[in-house]
Amino acid sequence: MTSTIQRAELQNKIWKIANEVRGSVDGWDFKQFVLGTLFYRFISENFTNYIEGGDESVNYANYPDKDITPEIKDDAIKTKGYFIYPSQLFVNVAKTANTNPNLNTDLKAIFDAIESSANGYPSEPDIKGLFADFDTTSTRLGNTVEAKNLRLAAVLKGVEDLNFGNFEDNQIDLFGDAYEFLIGNYAANAGKSGGEFFTPQHVSKLIAQLAMHKQTTVNKIYDPAAGSGSLLLQAKKHFDNHIIEEGFFGQEVNHTTYNLARMNMFLHNINYDKFNIVLGDTLKDPQLGDEKPFDAIVSNPPYSVKWIGDDDPTMINDDRFAPAGVLAPKSKADFAFVLHALSYLSSKGRAALVCFPGIFYRGGAEQKIRKYLIDNNFVETVISLAPNLFFGTSIAVNILVLSKHKSDNKTQFIDASGEKFFKKVTNNNVLEDTHINNIMEMFDSKEEVANVATSIDINKIAENDYNLSVSSYVEAKDTREVIDITMLNKEISITVSKINTLRADIDSIVKEIEG
Repeated sequence: MTSTIQRAELQNKIWKIANEVRGSVDGWDFKQFVLGTLFYRFISENFTNYIEGGDESVNYANYPDKDITPEIKDDAIKTKGYFIYPSQLFVNVAKTANTNPNLNTDLKAIFDAIESSANGYPSEPDIKGLFADFDTTSTRLGNTVEAKNLRLAAVLKGVEDLNFGNFEDNQIDLFGDAYEFLIGNYAANAGKSGGEFFTPQHVSKLIAQLAMHKQTTVNKIYDPAAGSGSLLLQAKKHFDNHIIEEGFFGQEVNHTTYNLARMNMFLHNINYDKFNIVLGDTLKDPQLGDEKPFDAIVSNPPYSVKWIGDDDPTMINDDRFAPAGVLAPKSKADFAFVLHALSYLSSKGRAALVCFPGIFYRGGAEQKIRKYLIDNNFVETVISLAPNLFFGTSIAVNILVLSKHKSDNKTQFIDASGEKFFKKVTNNNVLEDTHINNIMEMFDSKEEVANVATSIDINKIAENDYNLSVSSYVEAKDTREVIDITMLNKEISITVSKINTLRADIDSIVKEIEG
């Protein structure tokens, strides 16, 4: 099955499930139940495959729970990070979903049991609270038990009906595609910006490639505003697993997306000991400082959010911000995230960050931070992308690439906002592989490309008030028609001569008539 067919089938099935529960569950809330059920099915099948070990004579789903020994359970939790009894497997719960009068409470008990199975084990922080947003007793599902069960059964049977074989063998990012489809359909109606929660896969692909460019191995990869983990996972998807030696790290302030990020790790077969996603405010309470430095950093931090800034007098002494000598404005935390990423970056690594364009030309504290970045030669490239690439916003964002190992004193500027760098699809634009490859080729070569790419000496940037706007250095192509003045004058002269001749002829005719 091709990726296009798989994606279409996935979307059709999700829309069918949505129609089953329409009118009772808000679309934005509904996504939690679909994604949670997808996750439940995945870990059930993944765990079953682990227990069966490829032995076709073993059918774990048919085992009695009482036959599971403490040793089997202990060994499984140490390896997989959690335990699921046969009766708790998705396949067995979905089988009786339409007739089980206790479905909602049974599911809650199962989710609680899966989470608590990790208690006292190293995987406990990675498993705890994973199903917190899948509230099977919520009144959002209905006011009666029967109503709740009816809608839960519809979701379970709908996800059961997805026939993609092994999750690992899919041609698409099942979880990411489902999330992207749900956000694309519901974010606007929910009055929320999908960009706050999700970086589209095509943009994630470009960012991951920029951060890991020409690094044969990286120690680990980090996202200080991890969201659902899509940026981290693009690094896994497009590079051999061994290239990321110590795993995937991220911090996320939103509890719902924090849970989605952890689910996403498991869905992509990243074991609990190969990722560390933590909950908290990265700027105010960074929790992964002991893990730095990172060879690759990717991020799409929230645009121009408020932060504590100089309301906390200790912030200016923070190792992340002190070198710049100034804090990002309290009303615009963009450069706080940039300085945080730079502080966590290794001497051989790269950081690729999505940024709001305004931070590259505004004055005040932001200009002083740009001065610090340029004077220390940390800015490798600034890329201007096309508008409408993200859900919920039409802003044409920039990508800032930071490096501590540049071999020259120049900063590259790439204008990738033109029509040859995106494809319009319905209401949004997308980056196809050819567009990404074109950008990566220019990034790699650092060659001059008229009206698209140029490299500017940092001294010239300093003379230009440390302005880092792409449009300040890449001259837009002049689309006006070129006019040959000499030829135009000649044509005018001929026209005037014809007019004079015509007037003389008219005068002659008039005289004849009057005479």
